[in-house]
Amino acid sequence: MSPIKLFYFPRSGPCRGALLAAKQVGVPFDIQMVDLLKKEQFDPEFIKINPQHTVPTLVDGEFTLWDGHAIAMYLVNNYAKDDSLYPRDPKRRAVVDHRLLFDIGVLYARIRDICFPVLFRDETEVTADKIKSLEEALGWVELFLRDNLWVAGSNLTIADTAFLASITSIAAVGYKLSKFPGILDWLGRCEKEVKGWEENRYGAALFGEAVASKLKPGQFM
Repeated sequence: MSPIKLFYFPRSGPCRGALLAAKQVGVPFDIQMVDLLKKEQFDPEFIKINPQHTVPTLVDGEFTLWDGHAIAMYLVNNYAKDDSLYPRDPKRRAVVDHRLLFDIGVLYARIRDICFPVLFRDETEVTADKIKSLEEALGWVELFLRDNLWVAGSNLTIADTAFLASITSIAAVGYKLSKFPGILDWLGRCEKEVKGWEENRYGAALFGEAVASKLKPGQFM
């Protein structure tokens, strides 16, 4: 069996979320770097694999899939030894699904709303409205953690790996999480228990440096 290929760019939060999920599952895979800064996602050979030219992209034999959350679900469903990362019980799975959709539509979306205009439209300031919107999303994450050790319940799931990639990205840009003690405690648990912590930290740092270097000082004061 050929090893799974994961087309990957370390600065990308969704890529790191998929990588973290793969690490928790324990499935062997080969990293195929796609440098978005060099526009390698538009290479004809890559577009043959993924016409949407996005990363992460997974190739497992004859099967191809993109979107980090979809990749995480697939890896657990197909390769995990048990269902702890993505429960089969309908109610517990629904909570994980909710968190994954929350990451896509709220948490990561609001982080992206801050960072992408800086990276791609040369904006140098973050408006108060965007910070308020981010803090609203983080406040909901804090609420998820109020009675739970992990964002979707009592054990680590692929919701945690998705949130970890997103939250460490904005923290690396310079946003201080001191208003959210539950998130800080959760990050401490992640550092101890999530396989791939260092790979994620490295990629988040690269992302943070790229954004912070274009911002005027004191944007998150």
